[in-house]
Amino acid sequence: MSPGDGGDAQDTQLADAVAAEDLPPDRPRAHRVAFPRPAAGPLMQVTRRLLLALLVLALTVVIVYADRGGYHDNADDSVSFLDSLYYSTVTLSTTGYGDIVPYSTGARLSNTFLVTPLRVIFLIILVGTTLEVLTERTREQFRLTRWRRTLRDHVVIVGYGTKGRSAARTLLGRGVPPERIVVVDPNPKVVNGATDEGYVAVVGDATRSDVLRRAEAQRARQIVVAAQRDDTAVLVTLTARQLNPGAHIVASVREEENAPLLRQSGADAVITSSGAAGRLLGLSVLSPSVGQVMDDLITYGSGLDLIERPVGAAETGKAPREVRDLVVSVMRDARMLDHDDPEAAPLRAGDRLITIRRSSDGPAAAPQG
Repeated sequence: MSPGDGGDAQDTQLADAVAAEDLPPDRPRAHRVAFPRPAAGPLMQVTRRLLLALLVLALTVVIVYADRGGYHDNADDSVSFLDSLYYSTVTLSTTGYGDIVPYSTGARLSNTFLVTPLRVIFLIILVGTTLEVLTERTREQFRLTRWRRTLRDHVVIVGYGTKGRSAARTLLGRGVPPERIVVVDPNPKVVNGATDEGYVAVVGDATRSDVLRRAEAQRARQIVVAAQRDDTAVLVTLTARQLNPGAHIVASVREEENAPLLRQSGADAVITSSGAAGRLLGLSVLSPSVGQVMDDLITYGSGLDLIERPVGAAETGKAPREVRDLVVSVMRDARMLDHDDPEAAPLRAGDRLITIRRSSDGPAAAPQG
């Protein structure tokens, strides 16, 4: 069996990113569900609070040092800058050892009306950060519970490399909302990128059934297997088919010889990435215009789109050539009929049309699995 999609430069970069985690390749990685995040992440929020706390500390040091003559140090009766820093630290943290104390009226007034409010602000910053972390965990748990309860008939994309991202963009262009797309990938950095794009993502090895269960694959309508390796794609397909016998599974392999294994594993459709790319290259060499048109057809929203849609009520009873869109094939009772097949005319209710239409005609309805 082929080692996989090693020729894809971007997928190779993703594999290097996994290695950068300093974990041995055979060590199982923890899996979790990650939701789309706000623009400012937790690290940025903590950094801002830390800088604000340091600003409060610096302001307190300035106040104490400016009035250092009104303070008494039990050690040497004088207050230096280092003593001011020490006193400000123990005061804001409410430790208060009592070795340095304000004794003048001015020092006591500044402690009452300046240092005490700063102490309260300092404590609010620290306690607020802790409460925010706890609140965030509670909110994430509630969000996860609600997401699991409401998620139905969604699309699971296993592998968010070049192929997985292209599949997600195509689904979005065909009208699938981002909340109905769940990404599964073993690389935390890749998962963070997926959540930044608005998808819910699961960190973990999709060959394990518990990881696919976290993505609710057992209730998914479609599963896209875009793993980097062919052997991984076979294992993921086997696991996904065992979890969800009714899902429509589309898998990608690099080598044509591995396609039968994927079909035997339960894939409804198998796309040979290297073979398809090679055929498009050969076609472009012999006929550049035809190659350009083919690339346009498989790139959604770029001019001409190849779509599948149901027969409209006004189209029932007509011949395929009488439909406004250019009909390529007709799907009827799990059979594919050519547009010029005598059996294709007249069109019946329940038929599905494979048509070519312009992108400017508006988005097509998402195909049903």
